[in-house]
Amino acid sequence: MTENADQSRARWLVLVAAFLGWMFDGLEMGIFPLVARPALQDLLGVTADANVGQWMGIITALFLVGAALGGLAFGWLGDRVGRVRAMSLSILTYSIFSGLCAFAGAPWHLGALRFVAALGMGGEWSLGVALVMECWPEKHRPLLAGVIGAAANVGFLLIAVLGVFVKITPSSWRWVMIAGAAPAVLTFLIQIFVPESEKWKASVQRNPGHEKTLQILLGNRSLLRNTILAIGFASIALIGTWGSVQWLPLWADQMTGGKAPTAKALTQILSGVGAIIGCFVGPWIGGRMGRRPAYFILCLVSLLSCGFLFRTVSEYNALFLVTVGVVGCVTAAFYGWFPLYLPELFPTRVRATGQGLSYNFGRILAAAGALGQGQLVALYGGSYAQAGATITLIYLVGLVLIWFAPETKGKPLPE
Repeated sequence: MTENADQSRARWLVLVAAFLGWMFDGLEMGIFPLVARPALQDLLGVTADANVGQWMGIITALFLVGAALGGLAFGWLGDRVGRVRAMSLSILTYSIFSGLCAFAGAPWHLGALRFVAALGMGGEWSLGVALVMECWPEKHRPLLAGVIGAAANVGFLLIAVLGVFVKITPSSWRWVMIAGAAPAVLTFLIQIFVPESEKWKASVQRNPGHEKTLQILLGNRSLLRNTILAIGFASIALIGTWGSVQWLPLWADQMTGGKAPTAKALTQILSGVGAIIGCFVGPWIGGRMGRRPAYFILCLVSLLSCGFLFRTVSEYNALFLVTVGVVGCVTAAFYGWFPLYLPELFPTRVRATGQGLSYNFGRILAAAGALGQGQLVALYGGSYAQAGATITLIYLVGLVLIWFAPETKGKPLPE
């Protein structure tokens, strides 16, 4: 086999591993919106949405904080011991603890287990993105960003399809959580078949002090500025998603009075299909028009589409489902844009740490949004729509913030 053939094989193995890792990550994230309402009704022994909404907010916030810490911890580990080994550990972490949620006996059990599982989910994103972007040529980055961004939504969609055939009720939700342990098998395959990043190996040799990645990242004024901006960009998208869009299955269940168990799954399917499309649209716009104009457009369209959904739609019908698909598309397009833009802000020696810190620290602020959504649901008497209409005003901030960032279109990854 020639050197070019070896390189091509290595690139495809890296892409497949990262895609599967992030796909299963999305599957894990998609499980909870489906089971949340029946699970919390079961564990709390209630049917009132105000109580369910408050616990949903708490558990979602714990998940987001866990993902933020995991992104930092596993990103640092990836810069120190390698992308492949750290990614395997991150997948193993989220698989095992997602499966253990099936044995929860109280809402706080779910919160604690989701927190630990989120450590692995947060780490997998930054590691997979760094590995792929370092192994493939620059000309492929917009397409690859779309593939990586879409992967999580493929998993999100798969678990939603399962929800159509498996009626998730207060008496059956535990079986769905058991499926969360399945991705653990992937870790062994990654260790055997997936090669380490050559750019990372070269960077380690050039910079023997690579274990001080966090000090390098925060001690360099330019890198610190990029990190703060990236945290802002991630926070806006994550607050919009986790503070409102992730709650759409619960809203659908509420509108049907819990009498149509498939409503949650169908809502998530439409949102997932739209999200897959959006993850290719986001980086495509970024590749054609530039990174900054793309983010501005995504914020504007997300603001308008979410405003229409939450302020004008009040029944579970065809209009609701179509609008959910549109909202899923535009709000998820950010997750195709991030794998394109964030690697371009950081040099190789701190790339995984920088991405992990930026993207996942945004989840801490999104946790505040999730808690705020839970409180707003209670304040508005159980209205997911009014709470969602308020939270998604966050996209207004993004319309301004993006113009303070550097434009990186057409530039190579910084070494």
